[in-house]
Amino acid sequence: MNLPVPSANAGVHLRFRDEVGPDDRQTVRALVESTGFFNPAEVDVAVELVDENLAKGAERSGYHFLFAELDGRTVGYACFGPIAGTQSSYDLFWIAVDARYQGRRIGQALLAESERRVVHAGGSRIYIETSHRQQYVSTRAFYFRSGYHQEAILRDFYAPGDDKVIYVKVAGS
Repeated sequence: MNLPVPSANAGVHLRFRDEVGPDDRQTVRALVESTGFFNPAEVDVAVELVDENLAKGAERSGYHFLFAELDGRTVGYACFGPIAGTQSSYDLFWIAVDARYQGRRIGQALLAESERRVVHAGGSRIYIETSHRQQYVSTRAFYFRSGYHQEAILRDFYAPGDDKVIYVKVAGS
């Protein structure tokens, strides 16, 4: 699927792919590292989800990937999946855009396409977790602008003074 992406370069089109290949281990690592937001253990977790998908497939692993490509280069990705034990709730586990491509609405396009796929799969609610640290102010604003509302704050979840914020959106809204 190709979509126009607003940028300084008119006519640039974003292509989505959902097939995961072995090279995506390094692709995901590079994307997540480029943001400067995640520590090495968190980066490893992002790569582990790729490994789970490669080993078991999307349906059995529960990890669905969506990669955004511009001119054949992967510039962002999202990972989402159904929440075990729920009827129709989904988690957005990861969304990351290469730091060099941020500000071009690629994250917004990835989120919208992920939401569309969740709805198509029968999902009714989408949950996102993030840190409450100052570094994540723009991340939290992105979710708010995208129609998510804050559902909960878990104090000192990640570390003392680093709360977890949980956002939710009714799918399709």
